[in-house]
Amino acid sequence: MASVASVRTQEENETGGRGGGGEEEEEGAAAIPTREQAEAMAEVAAMPQPERREADEAVVVEPEVTDPNGEIVKERFMAFLDTFSEQTTVETADGDYEETQYYPYVDQASRIARKLLEQETDEDRGNQNQLVYTLLIDFSHLQRHDYDLAEAVQAEFIRFEPFLRKGLTQFIHYQHPELHTHKSFFVAIHDLPVLGKLRHLRMEQIGSLVSVKGTVTRSSEVRPELLQGVFRCQDCGLVSQAIQQQFHYTRPTRCRNPRCKNKRHFTLETSMSEFVDWQKLRVQELSHEIPPGSMPRSMDVFCRGEMVERCKAGDTVILTGSWVVIPDGGALARAGEAPRSISNQNTDSTGVRGLQAIGVKELTYRTCFLVSSILGASEKSNKVNLWVNGVEPQEDTPEQVVLELTPQQRQEIRDMRSTPNLYELLAQSICPNTAGHLEIKKGILLQLLGGVHKTAPDGLKLRGDINLCIVGDPSTAKSQFLKYVHAFSNRSVYCVGKASSAAGLTAAVQRDSDTGEYGIEAGALLLADNGICCIDEFDKMDPSDQVAIHEAMEQQTISITKAGIQATLNARASILAAANPVYGRYDRSKTLSANVALSAPILSRFDLFFVVLDDCNPATDRRVAQHILNVHRCKETLVTAPYTMEQIQRYIRFARTIHPKITPASQRVLVDCYRRLRQSDSLGASRSAYRITVRQLESLIRLSEALARLHCDSEIQPDYVNKAFRLLKTSILRVETSDVAVDEGDEHGNGGDDDGEDNPEDAPLHGDEAESQRPGEYEPTEQSRSRREKKKTKISFEEYEAIAHMIATQLRSLESDDDEGDPVYWKWKDVVEWYLRQVESDLGDSVEALEATRKKVNLVLRRLVNTDHVLVTVGPMPGNRQEEANTPLAVHPNYAI
Repeated sequence: MASVASVRTQEENETGGRGGGGEEEEEGAAAIPTREQAEAMAEVAAMPQPERREADEAVVVEPEVTDPNGEIVKERFMAFLDTFSEQTTVETADGDYEETQYYPYVDQASRIARKLLEQETDEDRGNQNQLVYTLLIDFSHLQRHDYDLAEAVQAEFIRFEPFLRKGLTQFIHYQHPELHTHKSFFVAIHDLPVLGKLRHLRMEQIGSLVSVKGTVTRSSEVRPELLQGVFRCQDCGLVSQAIQQQFHYTRPTRCRNPRCKNKRHFTLETSMSEFVDWQKLRVQELSHEIPPGSMPRSMDVFCRGEMVERCKAGDTVILTGSWVVIPDGGALARAGEAPRSISNQNTDSTGVRGLQAIGVKELTYRTCFLVSSILGASEKSNKVNLWVNGVEPQEDTPEQVVLELTPQQRQEIRDMRSTPNLYELLAQSICPNTAGHLEIKKGILLQLLGGVHKTAPDGLKLRGDINLCIVGDPSTAKSQFLKYVHAFSNRSVYCVGKASSAAGLTAAVQRDSDTGEYGIEAGALLLADNGICCIDEFDKMDPSDQVAIHEAMEQQTISITKAGIQATLNARASILAAANPVYGRYDRSKTLSANVALSAPILSRFDLFFVVLDDCNPATDRRVAQHILNVHRCKETLVTAPYTMEQIQRYIRFARTIHPKITPASQRVLVDCYRRLRQSDSLGASRSAYRITVRQLESLIRLSEALARLHCDSEIQPDYVNKAFRLLKTSILRVETSDVAVDEGDEHGNGGDDDGEDNPEDAPLHGDEAESQRPGEYEPTEQSRSRREKKKTKISFEEYEAIAHMIATQLRSLESDDDEGDPVYWKWKDVVEWYLRQVESDLGDSVEALEATRKKVNLVLRRLVNTDHVLVTVGPMPGNRQEEANTPLAVHPNYAI
């Protein structure tokens, strides 16, 4: 107890006690200030103080700590802004060109002043990259003008950044004295010589100026941040000086009034303080930079001022700023709770002080990235901002793309567009390490080129992206195509269907660890906006997850209504999917929907379907084996392709700036092609992958636009439509064609039933299409069983289609040539002889091959007449082989060639 009493006596002596004599000592102490206090009082006396009271006659001014090196940096930075110049070529009034000195930063300062003074010119309004309070600094300019200054700023950016801002403010006010504003100006530095990676950031880079590249995965809403705070004492009412806030809420340590002992009770004067916009981003390292077996690194990014709302989730950006360490106060509290002090009734009345008293042994810190400037990953230094005021800029024009190319690259594009067989050469250059599959490569090439996005007058948006699906047996290089496209496109995402959920493909709503508020985190389709989303093992996805991407595939938007968040996000991405058959191997006797576990809405949303079969063909097997051995031997001839990946990327970038229009001639061809597709689908002989709808017409338009872009043509020619039509037929109409069975047992040449009905065992064909036979729809009779016992010969569908198409085209041309008089029809034997003459060079001198081909053509003609009804006989049906040879033939009027 004595020790406690002695401590209390000492405290009373130090504080003057609590009796009547204490006030006299306190007044005496206040009446005789020290020399430092007197000097401070003289300086403050001239400053106007709001609500000044008698007790505030003397204040204490905190000594200001100056940084001599910072002042030197400020002066040299102002000299750089004032004197840096470049030579530029301008056009004179006479139409000539002359070189002159251009001062870019003096011009930027003038633009900012005119913006603040509301004296903008038409040129200022047309400049979308113009900022109001931010000056853009090219670091290469700083290095050329003052290398020592550039090195100092890069090494200690956080230390010298306030001095750079002060220098900028003084420079703008010096250039424009009529400008009266108390707002702070910011410096945005870009174009650093070295571009780092998120994974390589280390503690020795704390506070220095660095540039990193990554993908934005999450962005918060814009909130205010207190930059400089002015506080008022609650006891005496004295206003403090502006206090710089350093990543946490900083209040005065004590009141400036020497007669006021307040150290805790202060109120923020919002009208006198300075706030700036603040936004938090989550940036993840690029997928191709992740080492094998490692998790992707991510970091928090803080944006200030006019750098907010410059990017969105899915953008690949280059961030220039500083790697900083801030105290993690949120780690001391539970998620969703604000940090608060907890009082314990059993403790001393002085309260708990320090972190050790509350059980925390150390203060937690975390790292973040403080942004100075944001660039798009594919942009040059003369295009700093991705978006201005949240508005996406217009697409590049061909002239803008050409200006960014070298003369050699421009000539290269001219040579490529004048190449006669450019379509085939570019397709061969796609995924050159994979042998064959030229049709698939053509489809991928058109997907990379894409169609034209359109907006109707009523605001309805029509997608221009092409969706493609590859279905096939195992070991047919499906994943290799996806990997190639993922590496080819700068904005692409690769994911696997089984390991992806609906939220992972579209978007997820997650709670922010700092504020506890909900935010949207982008999924694969949002990250691939304006790019390609590669989904492997597409058939392994759960049906509920497949439904989630219906909207993204057609409307190209993702609507979210979760946790109080209602938003519609853009997902303008092409989808390249790969799927395996249901039972491991593709069954050619079944339809596509029976082979793949995909719903009808998903099937109709794909523009192109390609089926890759692992057939046993000696020539193909030899070619594939030789190619694989070359891969393992790493021969230089392996990667030989007509064009390199860089050449294709440059050409596609230029071609995508072209917006081809539909001409009246191509419009008529489009209508005719769509009519033929619908007609074949409406008949019972269609074996297409799905019903032909207007979506296939839109697919035809997109493919035609992509072919026009391929040839750098501003108009869609009818030839482009025909090529797109053939590719569409190849993809969706021939994906599940089985061998065609032709009957040899009918001596009368009638392969059909006596009652005129088709044999269910022979899938009826119409032209180049075949009808699928559903199980359980046919009950065989004794008569049909006897017919099935007849000898049948099977030929491939491709060969059958080729023979039928040649014969039908020749007979239809004869009908169209005969404009006057009675039509002339070829007899059965004349058709056979004509076909043999066409393939005579392929048969050679072999009599056996000639007779086999003759027999095959007769069997095909019987099926075309009796089963598929592509051809009709003119006159009565033949009763025997002799009558059959002399029977005239004609093409059915409803058959579309």
